[in-house]
Amino acid sequence: MDKQQPKTQFTSNADRSSSMAEFAELVPGLPEEISLECLTRLHYSTHRVATRVSRRWRQLIQSRDFYYQRKQSGKTHKVACLVQSFPVHSGSGELKPMGLSYGVTVFDPVSLTWDRLGPVPEYPAGLPLFCQVASSQGKLVLVGGWDPASYSPVSHVFVYDFTTRRWTRGKNMPDNRSFFAAGELNGRVIIAGGHDENKTALSSAWAYDLIKDEWTELARMTQERDECEAVVIGSEFWVVSGYKTERQGIFDESAESYQLGTGEWKRAENAWKVSQCPRSNVGVGREGKLFCWAETEAAVQFGTCRVELGGCTLVTGSGYQGGPQEFYVVEGRNGKFRKFDVPAEYKGLVQSGCCVEI
Repeated sequence: MDKQQPKTQFTSNADRSSSMAEFAELVPGLPEEISLECLTRLHYSTHRVATRVSRRWRQLIQSRDFYYQRKQSGKTHKVACLVQSFPVHSGSGELKPMGLSYGVTVFDPVSLTWDRLGPVPEYPAGLPLFCQVASSQGKLVLVGGWDPASYSPVSHVFVYDFTTRRWTRGKNMPDNRSFFAAGELNGRVIIAGGHDENKTALSSAWAYDLIKDEWTELARMTQERDECEAVVIGSEFWVVSGYKTERQGIFDESAESYQLGTGEWKRAENAWKVSQCPRSNVGVGREGKLFCWAETEAAVQFGTCRVELGGCTLVTGSGYQGGPQEFYVVEGRNGKFRKFDVPAEYKGLVQSGCCVEI
């Protein structure tokens, strides 16, 4: 009887290509550490093209480790992402802001350049009204708002990846809420307060983990806070002012911060000594004291929006109700307002915004 011959193992082209990609040099002829240093220096706007060089480049650039490496070595780039109204052509050919249609505008404070992200596939004509934006892991997270057609509150979550330049769906918020505070702390997006579909002010809070794509309920705040605002001070997530259901439009002077160690909220009285709405308007001054950006410069006292960008702050607003938008960069915490010109297509009303470290 013939002795059985061992079977020959064949490797598919796909497996062979994958194996070759795993061991391929990042840059032929260069040591790995030098090649990695070169790639971390690439501007984020080139990442999409760079992923087409090779499979290994694509796997590396799209990985979380690459983002952390760039962030640790100081190679990330801070930009302002603004929920801004689209301009339309008037009869005279002049560009004017459109009332109810919004997109995401990206402002680079270093080069003073502007860009606009592609539309969310589910909302090609404009974003949900009053949606909130926050950053996580170098990506932009867009949450909630009102359906622009029905004006009904939505719980949708969308995530924009600056490497692939695409929007993807995240897990919906656990409930429908409007005019809530939103921000990022330790890589998670926190939402707090606002009001429900019955216009009842809320004290509940949730945290969204982008990597796990899941929501976790947090402890309730000490009181309901509708139309409140979020601001991060050091390692603390603050929710500023807002009002209770029975005190519509009467903004509370208190604020509270979420304590990571205990998972509870710490209340601070007399933190917001301003009668107006804090939304997109809260600044952090010396010794961590809160102030109102609308009160610092008459040219932006209406419809004020601020985005902290590390060493500087982008501040937008109008000098009078319904007036044209003005754009300023403020250096440091108490620096001078430096006005700069903005292309006509980016002069629309800025509803809200956040900093994304790409």
